[in-house]
Amino acid sequence: MKFESCFADVNNVRLHYVTVGQGPLILFVHGFPEFWGEWEEQLIEFSNDYQAVALDMRGYNLSSKPADTKDYAIGELVQDLKALVEHLGHQRMILVAHDWGGAVAWSLANSHPEMLESLVIINSPHPGIFARELLHNKEQQAASDYMLAFRTSDAETVLSENSYAKLVEAVFTFGSRWEFTEEVRKKYIAAWDQPGALTGGLNYYRASPLYPPASKADRARIQGIADLPREIFSVSVPTLVIWGEADTALLPALLDGLDQYVKNLTIKRIPDGSHWVVHEQPENVSNLIREFLAQNMT
Repeated sequence: MKFESCFADVNNVRLHYVTVGQGPLILFVHGFPEFWGEWEEQLIEFSNDYQAVALDMRGYNLSSKPADTKDYAIGELVQDLKALVEHLGHQRMILVAHDWGGAVAWSLANSHPEMLESLVIINSPHPGIFARELLHNKEQQAASDYMLAFRTSDAETVLSENSYAKLVEAVFTFGSRWEFTEEVRKKYIAAWDQPGALTGGLNYYRASPLYPPASKADRARIQGIADLPREIFSVSVPTLVIWGEADTALLPALLDGLDQYVKNLTIKRIPDGSHWVVHEQPENVSNLIREFLAQNMT
C-alpha cells in the first residue's frame, strides 16, 4: 500500500504527514522518540474505512523544528493538531495517540471536544493523574527519573553518540518486547538524523511542567496542577485507554481514578505489553480500536 507524503503549513510551522484511504478522518499521533512510522500497521489496517493520517509532530523527522523551547508548550501542540485537521478538510476526527502524542490528545479532547468523535490513548498518562502520582508515588517518581536526564543541556550529546546507542538502548528499556530489527533501526536513525530532530523531541520534556520534583519549587508547581479543579482536565468524548502493563516508565497506578476525569471510559489492559505495545502487538491494538469504534458509532 502506498502512503502519500504531504506537508501542511499551519500554526507557523510546516508539518509533514502521510495519508492513505478516504472517508472520515482517523489521526494517529506518535510520541518520543518516534515519528509517523510508528503507525504503519494501523494506517494500512484503517485505510479501507477512513482517511488514515499520521504526522510527524513539530520537532520530529520532516516537520519544522522551532528553536525556542516555549514553542513546544502543550497549547502550541494542540493548535498544530487542530490546524492540521482543518487543513485536511475535516471538522471531526477519531484521535489515536501514544506517549507524548497522548499528552497532546488529552489536552485537545478537553479543550476542543467538538472536534472528536472518539479518543484512543495508548500508554500516556492523564495530566491530573500524572501530577498526583509524581507527587505521592515514589515508584512513579523513580520510573520517571529519565525525564530529568532528558531535560539537561547535554542530553543530545549523550543520546546521539556512537550512532544513537543510548537512544536505541532507551527503546529497549521500559519493559520492551519490541523487535527492533536492523531495518527498523535504520528508519529510526534516519528520522533522528534530521537536523534538529533530537533537540526537537527533547524539547517536549524541557517545556513540560510535569516531571519528577527535584526541588520545593517543583513540588509546589506540580501541587498547583494537581489542585486545579477537575473540570479543567475533564474529557467528555468516548475514550478508550489501551495500557501495556509491563511499561516500566508509566506504571499501572496511572489508571487509578481515571474515571473521575473521563465520563465515557473504556480501559483495556494488556498484561504482557510494554510501553511499545503498538509495535509489539499491532494486530491486537488495531482490533481493540476497531471493537471500541464499533461500540461507539454515532
